Parts: sequence; structure tokens; C-alpha cells
Amino acid sequence: MGNRRRAPERGRTRPAVIGGMIAVVVGGAGFGVYALYGGGAAADDKGSASDAKPVKTGPLSATEVRSTATAFLTAWQSGDVKAAAAATNDTAAARTLLTGYGKDAYVKDVKLTAKKRSGDAVPFSVKGTVAYKNLTKPLAYESELTVVRRAKDGRPLVDWRSAVVHPELEDGDRLVTGAAGTPPVKALDRDGGELTTAKYPSLGTVLDGLREKYGEKAGGKAGVELRVVRAGSEDAGDSKNTKRTKKASASDKNPDKTLLALSEGTPGTVRTTLSPGLQAAAEQQVSTKEKSSAVVIRPSTGEILAAANSGHGFNTAFQGSLAPGSTMKIITASLLIDKGLASTNKVHPCPKYSTYGGWKFQNDDKFQIKGGTFKASFARSCNTAFISQAKKLSNDDLTKQAQQVFGLGMDNWAIGVPTFDGSVPVQSQAQMAASLIGQGGVRMNPLNMASVVATAKTGTFHQPYLVAPTVDDRTLAKASRSLSADTQAQLKELLQYTAAAGTAAEAMAGLGPDFGAKTGSAEVDNQKKPNGWFTAWKGDLAAAGVVQQGGHGGETAGPIVAALLKAGS
Repeated sequence: MGNRRRAPERGRTRPAVIGGMIAVVVGGAGFGVYALYGGGAAADDKGSASDAKPVKTGPLSATEVRSTATAFLTAWQSGDVKAAAAATNDTAAARTLLTGYGKDAYVKDVKLTAKKRSGDAVPFSVKGTVAYKNLTKPLAYESELTVVRRAKDGRPLVDWRSAVVHPELEDGDRLVTGAAGTPPVKALDRDGGELTTAKYPSLGTVLDGLREKYGEKAGGKAGVELRVVRAGSEDAGDSKNTKRTKKASASDKNPDKTLLALSEGTPGTVRTTLSPGLQAAAEQQVSTKEKSSAVVIRPSTGEILAAANSGHGFNTAFQGSLAPGSTMKIITASLLIDKGLASTNKVHPCPKYSTYGGWKFQNDDKFQIKGGTFKASFARSCNTAFISQAKKLSNDDLTKQAQQVFGLGMDNWAIGVPTFDGSVPVQSQAQMAASLIGQGGVRMNPLNMASVVATAKTGTFHQPYLVAPTVDDRTLAKASRSLSADTQAQLKELLQYTAAAGTAAEAMAGLGPDFGAKTGSAEVDNQKKPNGWFTAWKGDLAAAGVVQQGGHGGETAGPIVAALLKAGS
């Protein structure tokens, strides 16, 4: 693009004839552009080999982006599904979803207003009416499209994703309006108060999950709604007079979502384990840091007392899949103690560097501890103290420890809503060594890490849960063995010392003596700052938090977790 000069663009208020082609304007701020039919973005390519032109390559021009977006939006708004789909790089998928927009979602009188482009992306607003039988309701939301150049002929096209039609859609999902197969639920906290997103903004995905699992069991009556029906679901609604069914895999991990209620159903009631005070505190704490999440559980039972995320579109607290960094050293330490490779007060190596599998690992700021104990290495979060033991371990040792003692990585937690249950895959060489310090292929979320520190505290894994298993007679996951008495005692000592005098001391000040904690920082590709982790217990409370791109866990996630432990005491 460089310093190329461009003629000024002027908006038009009516169609104009340009070279024998009709130009149509879709209104919107900063978007007075022409969609050229008969030779523009939505036109069919024609011609023979003899008059073929060179394929255009390189970055898209502003005019190409605007005219392509305008062609697509104009066709969609006018109901010309064929032309709209032809302006995308996946004609079949676009035609299917856009056809369903009117036919299955019953959206009519659509008005699309393009806004100022940002590079190759064009945001736009959508307004329309959902009209189902004798019910109508206005619909309004924001979306975005991106224009790309097709490699084979250089033609600019809308890069097709289902989210273009609605931002809540994932590829394979559909929009359906009808009598919802799943009745609404009224979710209650442990004290009987109603849980709403107005009160607790983080709970949107949790409430969706509770409805999906318990709507029919709780005795409510369905209303008429516009819903996102996930891939793998079958939701015909009243329009086809069939009962809604859903595959377990889709329901468990990604529930359908209500976008608009045309008529309210009668909700059933589901009681959760959430503490209103701690949930409010969690909402407030995560709001202080961008991209932060936190969970509080009760170690003795596994009850989830609070869960919150600073961003409300995805439940990172329960479903995140992030490298946990040095908080993983809780599990690794228990493994080393079990195998006699480390002991709390015995001398343990913590050099500047340690090499395994062709990788050279180092400590933060390349520190070393000469003649120090394993307790000193754990409290200072010495990476090489763990990497140095990799040669004495089998590739699957850490995986077995995570599964058999901490109940992780088996995809069998049943807390009442969708979760990611951690992953500690079997790895070899450098990746195996990296997994010992919470990097490599290891993935966790705050719920997982709150459970890890709770298991260290009690010695036995108690699967976290949000809804009591007695409500639906489900079986909670169990670990095949507990920590030995000796390993648990040493692990607790390590965590207590870290909270009192190690990297977690500043955040945990004043919360002792019945406490323990571990900090973590997880490096992520293409991030300037690591994700900051912190997990801790105080009395019969355990909590964990992560601040993505936050830096050191003790400074970012630590104050969040410590505040929640203090609020619950």
C-alpha cells in the first residue's frame, strides 16, 4: 500500500450508473461505497482462456474490501441468498446458514449497516424482527466480516464463518426460533437467592449450562425463543412437532444458547453450591485485572463457592485450557517425593541451567541456589530443581500422578455444567521435562488448579461440583489413590513455607498460619508477558486464579486469590 495516493471517496444517496453497472449503497458511518454488480464482487467470473487476465495478488485495497462487503451485505439485506453466498469463499455453507436465517430463525425486515472498516475487517450492525406465529420481537446486534483474496483467481471475497451471521455462532451451529425444547431454570445460590447475570455478570455461561442439563429435570415449561443450536444438536422446535434431542458430547461441553425470548417459559428451580458473598467478591476482584479468572472451592467436599471471569463471553474459569506454569510444581513435587527423588529438608540441586532432551532450561533471571534444600527451591520456584530430575522419570510418570492422585485429565468430571478437566499428556524428551514445570503440553484452568491445591491440603481428591450429585443421581469422579501420609505432610510443608517466606508471601501476608500457596508464570508463544497464576488454601477454602498476559503470578493473580480467601474466612 505504501504512500500510494488515492482519490477521495464520496458517499452517494442514490444508485448511480457507472460504466453500465448499477452501484448500490449500504448506509453506515465511513462506508459510502459502491457494490458493482455485473462486474463487481458478487458477479460471476466469466471469460475464456484467450482473454484471461493475470491473477491479482498482494494486499487488498480499501476499495476491494468495501465493495466486497457492500455486495454481500446488500444481497443479504435484500433476501438474495444466492448473491450473498456468491460473495463469500464458502458458497454452500453461506447459502445454508443465510437460508436458515429467514426460514428457521424467522428473522425478517433485516437492515444491515456497515461501519468504518479496520484493515480487511468491516464491522456492521444488524436490526430486524423475529416473527414466529403470532409473536414478534425486535432483534439487534453487532457483527463483523473479513475480506480475503482467493488464491486461484485473486478475487476478493467475504471470508465465511458462521459468526458473520451472528457472533454467538460457531461453525456448524444454526439459528432456530420456536418452542425451546429445554425449559428455563431459576438458579439459586446456596442460601436460596436467585442467581442472575444482572447481579453476577460472569455467570452467563454457567446459567446456560444449568438450563441445558437441568431444564427438563427441574419441572419447568419451555417458552418460545431464538436460540443458537450447537453442532451435534437436533432442535426442531414446535415448527416440526418433534421432540428435541441432543447428543451428549455437544450438551456436555457447549450448550445451546438463548438469544431472544419471544415468550417466557415457566422455569424450574436448581440450587447450586455458590456462596453469594464469595461470588460477589470474585466478580469484583476479577474486574480489577483484564483477562482474569478465579475459582473458590471447599477442599473438604469439593463444593464450588465462586467462579468469575473478567470477560463474560467464555468461561475460562471452568473451560479454559492454559499452561499452568509453576503451579504445576505441586503435582510434580508430590511425584518426586513419592519416588524418593526429593525431600523437603534435604539438599536439592538448583543450578542456573539444566539441559534435557536437547533443550537448555533456566530459572527466572538465571538465579541459582547453592547447597539449598528442596523446600528452598520450591518456595523460590526453581525450574532446574525439577528439570534436573527428568532423566530419572518415565515419560508417563507425571500423567499417572495427575490422573491417579489429582483426578485430572480423564474427562470425567460431572460438576453440573461443562468443564475442561485438565490435560497432562504423555510426552518425551524436552517436552516431558517442560511439563514438569507446567509448560509443554500441560493445560489447566482455575477450577483444576483450585482442586489441585485442595487435594494437597486434604490428601484426597474431591471432585469439584456446582450442583449436588443427589439432584440427578450422577456419580462424581474419583481418583484411584490418595497421597501417602508422608507425601502429603511434606507437600503441605512446601506450600506453607512458600506462602510464609517464598514467592507467595507478599500476597498471602496476614492469612496464616493454616495456609499454603504456589505461584506460577506460564510463557505463551507471541505474548510479551507470561500468564500469571496463583493457587492457595486457607482453612477449608481453596482458590486459584489466572491473569492472562499479566506477568508474575504473585503480583497479578496473587492479590485476587488472597482477597477471596480473606473474604471467605
